Amino acid sequence: MPAGADRRRVQKTVLITGCSSGIGRATAHAFNDEGWTVYATARNPADVETLGEAGCELATLDVTDEDDVERVVDRILDEEGALDALVNNAGYGQFGPMEDVTTDTVHEQFDVNVYGPHRLTRAVLPAMRRERDGTIVNVSSVAGRVSFPGGGVYAGSKFALEAMSDALRNEVREFGVDVVLVEPGPVRTGFSDRVAREADPEEADGIERSGAYDDFYALFEDAKLVGGDGPGAVEPELVAAEIFDAASATRPPARVQPGTPARVGVLARFLPDALRDKGFELLRKFTS
Repeated sequence: MPAGADRRRVQKTVLITGCSSGIGRATAHAFNDEGWTVYATARNPADVETLGEAGCELATLDVTDEDDVERVVDRILDEEGALDALVNNAGYGQFGPMEDVTTDTVHEQFDVNVYGPHRLTRAVLPAMRRERDGTIVNVSSVAGRVSFPGGGVYAGSKFALEAMSDALRNEVREFGVDVVLVEPGPVRTGFSDRVAREADPEEADGIERSGAYDDFYALFEDAKLVGGDGPGAVEPELVAAEIFDAASATRPPARVQPGTPARVGVLARFLPDALRDKGFELLRKFTS
C-alpha cells in the first residue's frame, strides 16, 4: 500500500495551482482550515512561503512545463497514495483589441489558461480513475460564457476551458470523478493591475497598437471596468468557499457562480446578439 494511504482515509488531499495570491491563496487556506492536506503551488516558491507556515505542503509548479506537472503529481501520489481534488486555478487575463494582440501572445494565454489545466487533468486522472473518486475544479470566469470587446483572447481561453470541462465531465462520470466549473465575476485581486498595464503603451506586453483603437484604450485606463475593484466585486474568500464546497460535495453542480454579479452576468449569454452588441455600444458612448 502506498505511503500515506491510511492517512488519506481520514484526511483528504488537494492540489491547487496558482496559489501566490488572490483566489488561489484563499483556496489553499480554505482547504487547510478544514483539515485537508493541501499542496499549494506557484511558479515562484517565495510567493507561497506563508502558506507553508500555515501548514500547507509547497511545490514549485509552472503549469506550462510538462516536467513540472509530472514531478508534482508523482510526488503527491508517492506521499499521499491518492489525490482527492485538483483545483486548476492558475491563470491570467490578456486584454487588448484582437488586431493589436500578437499571435504569440494568444498562444501564451492559451498555454496557461487552457493547456495548463489540460496537462494537470491528464496527469491526475489515472489515479482518480483507479480510486474511482475525485473532483476536478476548473476556475473559469463569467467571461467563459460572455465575451466582451477587448477581452476576446482572455474570454476565448475561458470559453475553451468551459467546452473541455463539459466534455470531460461526461467522459469521467462513470469512473466516479466529478468536474466542476467555477465562474467568478469581478473579484478583489491583483487582476485589475494587468488590465491597467494593457492600457499603458509603455508597459503592455504582447500588444502592438495599430492606432485604430484609442477609444478602447482610454476606456480601459480605468481598470475598474473589468477588474476587481468596482461595484459588485467579491472577496477571493467567497470564491474559495465555493471551490471548497464543490470539491467536498457528493454530487456537485456542473457550474457555480460565486456572488450575485456572477450569477447575473452569465445570463447575458441568453440575450440576442444584436441587443448585447447595442449594450456594448451604449457603454462605449457613456464612458467616452
